[in-house]
Amino acid sequence: PMAQVQPPSDAVVLFDGTDLSNWLARGKGGKVLEPRWKVENGYMEIVPGTGDLYSKEKFGNAQFHIEWAAPAKVEGHGQLRGNSGVLIMNRYEIQVLDSWDNPTYADGMAGAIYGQWPPLAAPVRKPGEWQTYDIVFEAPRFDDGKLVKPPYVTVFYNGVLVHHRQEIIGPMAHRIVAPFRPHGPEEPLGFQDHDYPVRFRNVWVRRLKDYD
Repeated sequence: PMAQVQPPSDAVVLFDGTDLSNWLARGKGGKVLEPRWKVENGYMEIVPGTGDLYSKEKFGNAQFHIEWAAPAKVEGHGQLRGNSGVLIMNRYEIQVLDSWDNPTYADGMAGAIYGQWPPLAAPVRKPGEWQTYDIVFEAPRFDDGKLVKPPYVTVFYNGVLVHHRQEIIGPMAHRIVAPFRPHGPEEPLGFQDHDYPVRFRNVWVRRLKDYD
């Protein structure tokens, strides 16, 4: 198995393998719930139907480190297999999917900025193996309700650059380009409950200074 990267000294550790104390869950209609994902053996695993998880702490410009694994037992194909998502600011999605020998639309594969940009490469590991995202995110800026600077994201997937300061063109949506809506300069990190038992571990965040 791939070794876990130790969080640097300036990181906020959101999940260290022991409990979900840094998280809340979002149920139907946005209702705030206590998280009910399973925690064991140093990881948390989606319990389908219990809602998305999101961090109590909020972040703007940041480096996010996330390790994830799709179920070892392969069931389904395309988007119906090991599907989840990393929701930066609870709305900009880096796709999580079992993309091993699993064709799907290009901007829906693992490492894609979902619905917008396919990854530049597909360094996927087998189902059940740990995979790593290192995400450098530049938060958007709004002035008087208007977008004055879009968000940008750089993504390393298993150490391979798959997005290089790529402009995000809107919040996560399926087959449409959704308009930007003003939000706070810092927002939570979210993980999507897409009805598949995807696992996450070693989740940490480093706040970064403003970019101009």
